[in-house]
Order: sequence, then structure tokens, then C-alpha cells
Amino acid sequence: MSNFSKKAEKKADYDSNHLKRTTFRTLNRKLHIYAGLYFLLFIWLFSLSGLLLNNPEWSVSNYWPDRQVTDFQRQIIQPPENGDLAIAKNLMSQLAIRGEIHETGWGDSENEFHLQVRRPGQLLVIEANFEKNLADLTETQVNSWGIIRMLHTFTGARNQTDEKRNWILTQIWSFSMDALAAGLILMVLSGLYMWYMLSRKRIMGLIFIGLGTGCCLFFLFGITLFL
Repeated sequence: MSNFSKKAEKKADYDSNHLKRTTFRTLNRKLHIYAGLYFLLFIWLFSLSGLLLNNPEWSVSNYWPDRQVTDFQRQIIQPPENGDLAIAKNLMSQLAIRGEIHETGWGDSENEFHLQVRRPGQLLVIEANFEKNLADLTETQVNSWGIIRMLHTFTGARNQTDEKRNWILTQIWSFSMDALAAGLILMVLSGLYMWYMLSRKRIMGLIFIGLGTGCCLFFLFGITLFL
């Protein structure tokens, strides 16, 4: 192979590798920008709700005293289904209630059944009496600040009737939170890559990475040393 052919082959390899690097950098930058824009409101929501959780002394955080509690009664018929979850879903359908079934249980007799249904901003306690075909309901509603705070911890994973989430919106919300967590991981990785490619910023970047890492490790492990 002649020297000209070798040089041409090397140039072709260089051009190919350069194109791949340029393409990867472009895609990485776009991922970082558009993922950040997509998750912007989610991040603000969790930042705001996190502030409310971390500062209960704020007036807007103390939403519970302003809650509205309503008691009412509805006619029902005994569900033909067996199993707590199936009975609870039937009662919810009769009462036109939507939400995540948090817990169910039976009273002193086989004619007394109760369940608790939750959704952000609303808590419903239902006491059903199949002998009288009546259901006593207690509805607790909170204001908008309470809804924002509840969204921070609303997962539906604590229900005692079934291992799976039983409300479609809870499933969608849970999936969205998983997507947010995965998206933030990708944004951090893409940010690290873009920082590394800026050689003039590496020293300053290392300083801040070190500070952040040290602070995080202190909260993960260091606090236990002082307990």
C-alpha cells in the first residue's frame, strides 16, 4: 500500500471518528436541553412541595387546620363480588368515587365494611352497612397548598388491599415520577460530559463536584458518627 493510500485511509478514519464525536456531542446537548425543558414544571413542583414539607412553620404549609370536612349518607346495595378490593371497587362505582383505595376492613359483623380512598387533596372514609343498604361518608378536602404538598408523597404504594396500585391516575403519576428520576440521571450524566469537554472549566468543576460529593457523603454516612 502506498503512502498516499495510507494517508487517505487515516484521514478517512479521522473524519469518521470526528463525525461520530460531533454527532454524539450534538445529541448529548439536545438531550440535556430538551429533557430539562420537559421536566421543568415537574422539578419546580417537587422543589416547591419540598420547601413546604421542610418548613412546616410557614403559614401556607399549615394547611390542615383549614381543611373542609363533610359528612353525608348515600344509598347502596351489597356488592355481589368477593374479596375486599372487588367489594371496594363496586362501592366506589355506586358512589361515583375515584381515587386510590388505601385500606379496607370489616366491622364487628359481616354486614359492616369500611374503606379509605385517597387522592391528592381529598380523603374519603366510607362506612358501609349492607344490612341497612346505607353508606356513611366523611370527606376531607384541603386547599391548593395541601394538594401540592401531598403530590410530593403521593405514590399509592401503601395501600393494604393489593400490592399493585389500583387507580389509573396513580399508575400514571408513579410512571411519571420514574421517568423524572431517570431523566434527571441522564441530565446529570450529559452535564458531566459537557463539563468534561470544556478543558478550561475542569479545575473549577472538580472543586464544585468535590464540595457536593463531600456534603452528600456527610449526610449519607457522617451524621451517624455523631449520633
